[in-house]
Amino acid sequence: MKKRNLKEKITLDPIMTLLILIVLTIVLSGFLSLLGVQVTYNAITNNVTFSYTQSLVSVESLFSLSGLKYIFTTTVSNFVSFKPLSSLIIILIGIGVMEKSGFLKTIVTLLTKKAKKKTVTFVLVLICVLASIMGDLPFVVLIPLSALIFIYGHRNPYIGIIASYAALSAGSGISIFLTSTDSALMDYTLLGAHVLDSSYTLGTMAFVFIMLAAVILVALAITFITESIIAPRLPKYEFLEEEMESEFTLSKRQLRGLVIAGFAGLLYLLFFIYCIIPGLPLSGALLDYSQEFYIDKLFSVDSFFSTGFVFVVTMFFVILGFFYGIGAKTIRNNKDLCDDLGHSLDGIGKTLVIIFFASTFISIFKSTNIGEVITGALSNILTIDGLGAFPLIIILFIISAMVTLFLPGSTFKWAIMAGIAVPALMNVGLSPEFAQVIFRFGESVTMGLTPLATYYVIYLAYLEKYNQNSKPINLFKTLRYQVPYSVAVGVILLSLIIVWYIIGLPLGIGGSVST
Repeated sequence: MKKRNLKEKITLDPIMTLLILIVLTIVLSGFLSLLGVQVTYNAITNNVTFSYTQSLVSVESLFSLSGLKYIFTTTVSNFVSFKPLSSLIIILIGIGVMEKSGFLKTIVTLLTKKAKKKTVTFVLVLICVLASIMGDLPFVVLIPLSALIFIYGHRNPYIGIIASYAALSAGSGISIFLTSTDSALMDYTLLGAHVLDSSYTLGTMAFVFIMLAAVILVALAITFITESIIAPRLPKYEFLEEEMESEFTLSKRQLRGLVIAGFAGLLYLLFFIYCIIPGLPLSGALLDYSQEFYIDKLFSVDSFFSTGFVFVVTMFFVILGFFYGIGAKTIRNNKDLCDDLGHSLDGIGKTLVIIFFASTFISIFKSTNIGEVITGALSNILTIDGLGAFPLIIILFIISAMVTLFLPGSTFKWAIMAGIAVPALMNVGLSPEFAQVIFRFGESVTMGLTPLATYYVIYLAYLEKYNQNSKPINLFKTLRYQVPYSVAVGVILLSLIIVWYIIGLPLGIGGSVST
């Protein structure tokens, strides 16, 4: 009995855990800096001559007066500019209108009432895996929606949150379509390739075949793990009385609301679709024409969709919820609409506090350069003489998975690794595009296992929101939920890489395993 009580006492709230991680990071940075920990790695800084330069990175100490000054002067600005904060608050406005008006419950129940549980889970997981084309926005949209979808299906919302985060994390590195991240990575891949072959080119469809196989297999694996391993082990969820309405029948008002909402939503979508199609009269106004690839025109840093896509989605949700409410008579006046706009923001005080400490932890860890030092040091292993093609494949895959735990950002990570990895693989007859595939698959394995991932905080916050236990949700337990997914995804993706290498299958259109 005493042991059980002791265990209950040491269960830490995620906020306290993040605070401890912040303190440990500060102390560790001071210790490593005192030891003079640093790394030198080859980087390509000249995109004309494609020559190497030696980049030296040292651990920066925050355990000092200047370090403390940095923390105190940047914490507020880091929190205010932390992307998940603004994205979540704005998206919740739209979700609140859909939820409170009844649109979300009606449409989800209508679509899923006759579907099998595994089918619903698979469709949700597949959507999450494919959603990487929209960048990081799906983390903010699909995690809250997944919880509600499972509640409306009278299932534990934890299942939806855990499965959607696993699929979004794995999907961040596997995409049938060329994403803006893939496009940025291709630039570094080509820089690495041009060290040995200045005429090397890459096509936008160079990865499509292996990515298609990965998407299907990973979606099936995540669905199986969710239904067979995760769901049975979760504690029982006690539904509210209004969530337990047994029989759903579509009334005339609800049908009218769906028709009006569908028509209004369709007009809204058609308008924006027309605005992103180049070449038609008055079309393409929302594209960034300074970019080469269409995906970059759509989602580049300075494009309309990159800066305004969250608001575009929010307005779509508001339109669906508002016009449904008008048709179904659940929104009768301006007060109803205004109440609905703030519905999902009720009780998110602790979520904001979690985001504050998460943003501080991520900012502090990034400023210490620990992740960059680890990435550079492990990447240097690829320069060891005598390594054959197969060992290099395995080593690059493992390194990509390991460094993602400390440096989740794909572009920055590949900027360090590409100048080493691409030439190393080319020297043993493997193509630059194969090197990028191995890297992307490797980081997909562990993206869901690191609290340093920017959108991990959304996953954590929603597990805390739906936690019915008297004890707070344990931060490390939230990561343990992701371990079975990580193992399965790792086995699948590494197996795909090996099969493609042995058989010599084309990676995509114009993309091959060998040079």
